[in-house]
Amino acid sequence: MNAIATKGLWYILLTYAGLLQNVVSLCPYTQISLQKQNELHSLSKKSNSSLCGTNPSSCKTSAYRSYDGSCNNLANPSWGTANNVYDRWYPADYGDGERTPRLAKNGNDLPSARKVSTTVYPSETFNNPLYTLVAMQYGQLIAHDMGSVVSRNTRISCCSTDNRLLNPPPDECYAIEIPLDDPVYSQHNYTCLTFTRPLTNELSGCRGEGAQVEQITSVTPFIDLDIIYGTTIKDNKALRALVGGKLLTNISKGQEMLPTNSKPNYVCYSFNGSYLPCYFTSDISRVNQNPELTILHIIFVREHNRIAKELLFYNPHWDDEHIFQEARKINIAQHQHISYYEYLPIHLGPLHVYSSKLLYNTTGFVDDYNETINPAVYNEHATAANRHFHTLIQGQLKLMNELRVTKSSDRLSNNFLSPHLLERDLESFDDLTRGMCTQAMDRSDAYHTSEITSHWLRNPKTHPIGQDLKSIDIQRGRVHGLASYNEYRKLCGLPKASTFLGFLDHISLLNVLKLKYLYNSPDDVDLMVGATLEDLVPGALAGPTNLCILTKQYYKTRVADRFWYEHSESGFSLPQLKQIRKASISKLICDNTNIKLMQPSGFKQIFPVNPLTDCDLLPSIDLSLWKDHSTCPDDESTTIETGSGSNEGITDIF
Repeated sequence: MNAIATKGLWYILLTYAGLLQNVVSLCPYTQISLQKQNELHSLSKKSNSSLCGTNPSSCKTSAYRSYDGSCNNLANPSWGTANNVYDRWYPADYGDGERTPRLAKNGNDLPSARKVSTTVYPSETFNNPLYTLVAMQYGQLIAHDMGSVVSRNTRISCCSTDNRLLNPPPDECYAIEIPLDDPVYSQHNYTCLTFTRPLTNELSGCRGEGAQVEQITSVTPFIDLDIIYGTTIKDNKALRALVGGKLLTNISKGQEMLPTNSKPNYVCYSFNGSYLPCYFTSDISRVNQNPELTILHIIFVREHNRIAKELLFYNPHWDDEHIFQEARKINIAQHQHISYYEYLPIHLGPLHVYSSKLLYNTTGFVDDYNETINPAVYNEHATAANRHFHTLIQGQLKLMNELRVTKSSDRLSNNFLSPHLLERDLESFDDLTRGMCTQAMDRSDAYHTSEITSHWLRNPKTHPIGQDLKSIDIQRGRVHGLASYNEYRKLCGLPKASTFLGFLDHISLLNVLKLKYLYNSPDDVDLMVGATLEDLVPGALAGPTNLCILTKQYYKTRVADRFWYEHSESGFSLPQLKQIRKASISKLICDNTNIKLMQPSGFKQIFPVNPLTDCDLLPSIDLSLWKDHSTCPDDESTTIETGSGSNEGITDIF
């Protein structure tokens, strides 16, 4: 209690005080933005007038969603497809008005993204006293599930071999310039960090007439676990055992792990002379990014196979395809439920998610599907607002025993693109999972661990330092042509600042002075930067502008998904939906590891009100409700015929 009192008691008090205030209306910015929806709909529609993605000539009736997202919207079958463009809430602000990175209002270049990063994001960490590291890590899984930037060329280097800017730079590059007095990189003579431009509808030849240049995402915008199941029939078959409805796995040290990547040297770093383990999934370029992300991939694959095994027990007459699709459907439904009813209340505020109609307190169906809403993810969400949560990343990985005593720990940067820690011994997978569910995530503020601000994706074998994720975030926003922070303040109901002092309503004086030092005009401040510096809305882990964007996105993601698990036409009966609503991150982990004790709310730290509990006592889904009492052979209704190609785009690892 003393440690909590000295480091975070004030934070707990502020958080819970926020729940007692007028949190129901804590975001008038969101309400105002919804009033502007009709006005902005035409702008969004112009942005998304794209010929990208899949456009099937017809849609076959199916009880299951397609892999590529096509035919989710029967009126607009291409909406929500993979390899399509991001949506846009506000028109792009490209430097040349067409496709080049955003410039300052006076026509000059914006300040170095690295200079901005070192000035406004101090490399320090402060533990969040309420939530565990898995609450951060699950957010990355959701982000990857909803979006994946396709890079024009991931193999090219935008810097010379001695880490200098190339002159002239390759067309694919928009390198990050490092100031000569940089506190970290100057010690290693770096003046350049590689950053490659993303693939766009223009470069892909699918830019619609009158549409603006927009970036491509290789996955569907739905929360549908396409990172587990693939986005094409061909890719999906490569992931399946094709027996008993199961996904492929590899048994290592007696545990069910992911299949081995056939070309590990392309996607993983070597450790002790070996590139293994290096895993293969649909999300091939990101699954090995960090071991705790890898754990969640493995757990969802194991959960699919656990469900498939039970469904086969209850329905021995079902064939492989029927079992697979039903297990996939249940697995996705659990993921959607955990994402919305466990994850979002923590990050967006427990009362706000209900007042903004993201969630409903009901035991019945939620039937507000809207086929007029395009489910495409907003660029502002994927490229700025959702990246605010990089502040929650911790720099140390802890391995713990069943009593939550730390056995060992390691730097995060020793484990990028090398999941060796998961197979170090027979207990390491469970030990690291316990650590992730016990260790505090970092606090939501401007402070970030140096493990991501100067050691991001570091190869410990060859490099003493790595990249700066915050510089990458800032640079990406400029390449994507995101309008300035000031524009989004206005969209979200805050006054547009005419001077830097106008930011003082939600940003501290110290940070406003930093912005004035970096930028020439308040209209130059990057959305990524300004929004992350705002004071948190009471009860939430984001400031008003980011909360506004996140709310708009997650509302859209739910109501624009015809297969959303709570809809009466989702295919679940009401008794089955009642079972799905028992799903929790804690039970998901219990069912798919050797862990025996978990706190009921896994995203929250262990407290007397959230104690370690025998896994067998946690609510579980009764899959006997999926017993099919008919004996009819399976028909073609389980077959998914759209998206038959292969997704061969190279996705960005971030």
